[in-house]
Amino acid sequence: MSHVGVGPRAVMRSVAFLTAGVLAVPALAGCSSEDPSGKPLAAQDVAAAARARVADGGTLRWAVDSVPDTLNAFQSDADATTARVAQAVLPSLYRMDERGRPVRNPDYLESAKVVETEPKQVVVYKLNQQAVWSDGREIGAADFAAQWRALSGKDTAYWTARNAGYDRIEKIERGANDLEVKVTFDRPYADWKSLFTPLYPKEVTGTPDAFNDGARRGIEVTAGPFTVKKVDTKADEVVLTGNPRWWGEPAKLDKIVLRAVPRDERVSELVAGELDLAEIDPDTAEQVARAAAPRDAGTGTPLMGPDGTPAPGSGASALPGPQGGSAARALRSWAIANGSDEEAAEEEILAREKRRKAEAKAERRRKALSGFEVRKSLEPAYTQLALNGAEGPLADERVRRAVARALDREKLAEAVLKPLGLPAEPVGSHLALSGQPAYADGSGALGEQDAKEARALLADAGWVPGGPVKKSEDGEKAAGAEKSEDDEDGKKSDGGDEGTYIVGEDGKAGKDGEDGKDTDGKNKDDGEGGREEGEDAGGTDQESGEKHSSGKNTAQGGAPGAYAPKGTAAPAGAAAAPVAKDGKALTLRFVLPSGPGSQALRTVADRISDMLEKIGIGTEITKVPDESYFKDHVASGEYDLALYSWPASAFPATDARPIYAKPVPAADGSLNVAQNYTRVGTDQVDQLFDQAMGTLDEGKARDLLRKADSRIWAAAGSVPLYQRPQLVAARENLANAGAFGFETPVYEDMGFLKKGARGAEASASPAR
Repeated sequence: MSHVGVGPRAVMRSVAFLTAGVLAVPALAGCSSEDPSGKPLAAQDVAAAARARVADGGTLRWAVDSVPDTLNAFQSDADATTARVAQAVLPSLYRMDERGRPVRNPDYLESAKVVETEPKQVVVYKLNQQAVWSDGREIGAADFAAQWRALSGKDTAYWTARNAGYDRIEKIERGANDLEVKVTFDRPYADWKSLFTPLYPKEVTGTPDAFNDGARRGIEVTAGPFTVKKVDTKADEVVLTGNPRWWGEPAKLDKIVLRAVPRDERVSELVAGELDLAEIDPDTAEQVARAAAPRDAGTGTPLMGPDGTPAPGSGASALPGPQGGSAARALRSWAIANGSDEEAAEEEILAREKRRKAEAKAERRRKALSGFEVRKSLEPAYTQLALNGAEGPLADERVRRAVARALDREKLAEAVLKPLGLPAEPVGSHLALSGQPAYADGSGALGEQDAKEARALLADAGWVPGGPVKKSEDGEKAAGAEKSEDDEDGKKSDGGDEGTYIVGEDGKAGKDGEDGKDTDGKNKDDGEGGREEGEDAGGTDQESGEKHSSGKNTAQGGAPGAYAPKGTAAPAGAAAAPVAKDGKALTLRFVLPSGPGSQALRTVADRISDMLEKIGIGTEITKVPDESYFKDHVASGEYDLALYSWPASAFPATDARPIYAKPVPAADGSLNVAQNYTRVGTDQVDQLFDQAMGTLDEGKARDLLRKADSRIWAAAGSVPLYQRPQLVAARENLANAGAFGFETPVYEDMGFLKKGARGAEASASPAR
């Protein structure tokens, strides 16, 4: 879950929520004889083909979100395109397999083993004897040592985004020969396989100046199947060409052009023939699927079933009315155009010409898109509901748990994934995804959806149903609980009037037509899935902000964790009545991105609002520009509820710790939140992460991570919802590229099928 580039900022809050010995959690899955990690919910979809079936040559035009500001993956402004370039041109000692596990890359490594554990951990890397940089120099210990010194954190002249793992290395030296690199750690490090991927040449990491500026707009020395020819900011593209010194399987493609194309413009670029591969949204995916559907030879329309709906497998949408409707309309049009009413005839003739041109344009568009197909899988990333525990009502862990237990996560997953034909299972872990070794469903530590229990948690926190909630200027208070010194709630965020509507306050739903909601509370976009633009925290490198809070843990009695104290009665017959305390209704500010690619987020947010309304919580939805969503709201703490994503990691002990670590005092007395934008953390979770990071027993490390996940669930700072959909439009004859899922792309195997070569006789594999 690496999220490079987000610097720490201050936030003051009470953080003593859960302590060892008092958390009531179910038996951990790691204790069971049955493997709880499961299997990946969806396989990759890349039109896998044996290399023998792929033609030599050609250019792959691949849409990306941006031309990166830097090609140094360890700098704060690195992005997803930076990572893509690094995968193609630099050594990766380990790459991810179909289950999201690290596997040795034989192109660079013959072996890598822990050869000593006492008195210190020692790892010996044996390099592929053919591995050389593009200038002819052998890859060796000098490159490893230079990268360690740059990323160790000891020299602040290096502008690095992170030093996790490298700060545990004591020394790096040459092994028995030039092909061996010996790394000695000063502390045990479980995730040692995460290091030196990517590996930069010493020319980039050897000095602060070279590291800070030497690889921002190019990398002169590379060691992958491709090399960087140019980074063209005017043309918004990065051009990669084959590396003549590459020793592995030669690249099938001559060139890969990574073009920055906004997501809402990609369908036009596909139609224009300017792209071969592009991640797309569900609307574009539907257009591509319909264009590629089987069609009637006579009419050119999608083949239909006996009931007038698309034939199975056609990918087409149902047409309005019976199939004979178009013929009836054509006959009526002809009658008007040739009728005695000259004025009506002239209008109809003009309308027919307009329709003819529109139909011709649509047919050209269809033919252009018919050369593409949709490849789909699930991204190695999940979308979560974040609950800001810095201040206000959500500083109380009972209120956070009430929110979490009001959610039907299965329905939320179905709303996004089911219409796309993807497995709609809710994510059960904060630290891994189904199929990864560390995965186990830890949601039992919080408890299943239970509106009655959620209302009881609210009641225990002092939020109870009452009479009408009056504004303060009216001089009246709601019939809620009185505020006590030990039970303070904060004011809801002021989102302003523009772009805002309130769900659940005074029993009112959103206005008809606003943000996809009808007055009957139904969502116009129900069932619409999509790629969430602006939601991926892993791809947004911004600084978090500052916030202050006096929120504290006021849970009394019972077993702190997932449930209200024993004996707390749930209010009867008040499922939809707003809850209030000290004369104020419980209304949470729900911040969402407003961009065209965020339909799925808005669908999910509307459903969450409906679920919260059922337990008496109102939501004030505020839509903000995509470019400011993460930086100005999520990272800075200006929200109560938010939806965004984290990428999965093969090394959760290292990569997930800063996301869930308890904020700690900084030198200036403020709190450093790192990447924990919910501001919710515990000492015990930190200890479990540290223990997992410091053990070389893989089974023990998994158990520790699963325990940490259970406690993260119980703290209810964030609620994992669903694995994100991955929809990719790919040219039909493009092989070994598309929706990659967990697996690292094999760039040298990508290419266009030979003429007459359809289908795949063998799958491409990272390990050859």
